[in-house]
Formats: sequence, C-alpha cells, structure tokens
Amino acid sequence: MKAKHILATLALSALSLGANAQETLKIGGIGPLSGGGTAWGLAVQRGVQMAIDEVNAQGGLKVGGKTYKPELLMYDDKYSATGGRTAAERLVNYDKVKFIVGPIGTPSVMAAVPIVNQGHVIMLSNGYAPDILKQNGKDGYNFRTMNSNVEFGPAMVKWLKENRPEARKVALIVPNDATGQVVMPTLGQAYKDAGYSVWSEGYERGSKEFTPLLMRMMAQDADVLDLNLNAPGEAGLLVKQARQIGYKGIIWQVGGPGIDEVADIAGPLAEGFMSYDVFDFNEPAARKFVENYKKRWSGVINAQTPGWYNSARILFKAIEEAGTVSDTDKVRKAMESISGFDAGIYGPVVWGGERAYGVNHQLLNKFWITEIKNGKPHALTSLFPVKE
Repeated sequence: MKAKHILATLALSALSLGANAQETLKIGGIGPLSGGGTAWGLAVQRGVQMAIDEVNAQGGLKVGGKTYKPELLMYDDKYSATGGRTAAERLVNYDKVKFIVGPIGTPSVMAAVPIVNQGHVIMLSNGYAPDILKQNGKDGYNFRTMNSNVEFGPAMVKWLKENRPEARKVALIVPNDATGQVVMPTLGQAYKDAGYSVWSEGYERGSKEFTPLLMRMMAQDADVLDLNLNAPGEAGLLVKQARQIGYKGIIWQVGGPGIDEVADIAGPLAEGFMSYDVFDFNEPAARKFVENYKKRWSGVINAQTPGWYNSARILFKAIEEAGTVSDTDKVRKAMESISGFDAGIYGPVVWGGERAYGVNHQLLNKFWITEIKNGKPHALTSLFPVKE
C-alpha cells in the first residue's frame, strides 16, 4: 500500500509539473550591434528584452492552452543589406523562428523582407523606404511599427515653415545607399511642396570626415541643414564639424532619432540642434519605463528603445489573440485586427498605410520635435501623423 501511495504521489507530481511547464518561444531580433548604428541596434535588443522580461515575470504567454516563455535570439546586421539578409536567413532557415523584431534601417529591412515573406515569418521592422511595405503586397508578413518620413516628414516641414519662417533653402546630406535614395522622392518633395528650394549631396556610409562636403553645402547659402536619415554616429559628426567650420544656420534631423548620441558626440556644439524624436522621457508614462530600463543598463537610453518594447508587446498581444505560435497567417490577421490595445507607451494601436503603401501595415505613433537646450534634450512639441 505504501508503495502504491508513493507511485500515486509521483504521478500527481508529474502531472502538476506538466501542467505548469513552460515551452520556449524563440523571438528573432535583428539590428546593428556594431558601427555607426550601434545605438539603434541596442535599442532593438534592449526594448524587446524588456518586453520579454515583463511577460515572463507575469508567468509567460498563455496561448492555446499552453504557457510559453519568450526568448530573444539577437543577430548583428552591421547596418547593412548583407547583414540583414544573413541574419534573416539564419533566423528563418536555421533557428526556425516564426517571429522577428527588427531590423532597423532600409538596407537591412529590404534585404530581409523577401526572406520572411517566403518563410511566412512575422516581422516587425523600421526603415523609411516606401518599398519596405509596398513590396509586401496584401499578403506580406512585414509590419512597420514606427513612423517613416512619409508619416512624420510633412508634419515636421509644416512646423518648420510656421515656426522658423526666415528659412528659405534646405540642404540635405544623405548616405549613398538605399536609405539615402528615398530622401529626395519623399522628404525632398515635402520641402519643395512647402516652397523651399532644396540642395542635396551624398556620402559613403561610415565616413568620419565631412568638412569638404560641408564646405560645399555652405557655398549654397542653405538656411537649414537637414540630417534626415543619418545614423546617430554620423549625424553627431556632421553637427560637430558643421559648427566647427562656422555654419550658423538651423541644423535639424527629420528622421534618424538619436539626439542623445548626437549631443554626446558634438558636445557644446550640439546646442540648438533639433530632431524628430520618438519618445519624451519627461512624460509621466515614461517614468516606469525608464525605471525598469535602469535596473539592467546604465548610460543613455536611445529614444527608439520604447518603440521596440511597444512592438514586442503588440506582437505578444497578437499571438495571444490568435491562440497559436505556429500559424503565422492567424497571427498576421490578429495583428491587423488589433485596435485600441495600449502597451502604455504611445497610446492605442492605430494601423494605416493603405493609401500610401497599399496595405495597412504601418503603425501610426505620436512623435516629438526635440531640441538641445543647455546641453540637454527638451521636447518642443508633439505631433501625430495623418492616417494614409
């Protein structure tokens, strides 16, 4: 009898363990963890990890009667098309993930999209080229979870026109890659539509010395230097070197948020620099996020970090709503149908993009214009993109 009792107890314990057991759910991550875009790659990695930690602290994802423990598999794409393709191929074909957060940057995203679409893998990315969503088609698996310059560009140009009416000519310095190629058809046109004359010139990504290029810019008598889609490392050098050679005009960045990193690189010469920004760390909703971030990491919090946290939270919500971790068609449908869910960062989820890209896979987020004053970033205003 005693032996039977022991066996029964062991059986009950096994059942209990089985009921409480968690399965691992691999979440792919792609971003630049080296080079000029490192701040953005760390934002992807840390933002997603914060969402994962939060879910796991609450007992995991409850999906289809099972409990899953998300786990991040992060790869460095070196902010390049080759790196993005390699990372996506590894995650899809070797690691067999069904969900990817990142990459950031047009070259990497454009390289990854065909791979995730072929593999039916959900991807939440951020890059400015319209083709990132246009090449998706109605049946694509890629969602862009931060605004592109199609969403924020016209609103920022309008703000400049109203608040800096003395400016007449804009200079755009752009990288010579897929990212830079989208500037003139989108942002450049927005300036022209607002009545500005526009001069532009490109450079090789990864450059450190910009003085000759900036001298040519100054010869054009530009009132505004727009650093648009440049990575924080390069934007910081451009600000610093422009002021060092005596440029007195407005310097701002309609895109490429990383104002803290720009200020770190340019130092006092960053005073007055303005930038598109994706988060205001002084808002009440930001306090808990900042507190949780500082429990794990020190130093500057890149403003993209909350956006990637938000992206991962939306993904987890879609997975739970779909009731599956394997049927990505159901998860995609659930993602498209999410409306009103609030992860506590940007407010309720709003999807758009049908008019601009042919598919409602563009997340529309509130954004800010931030200025360096007395060496610190301060939000000037917040804006919201028009739903297209």
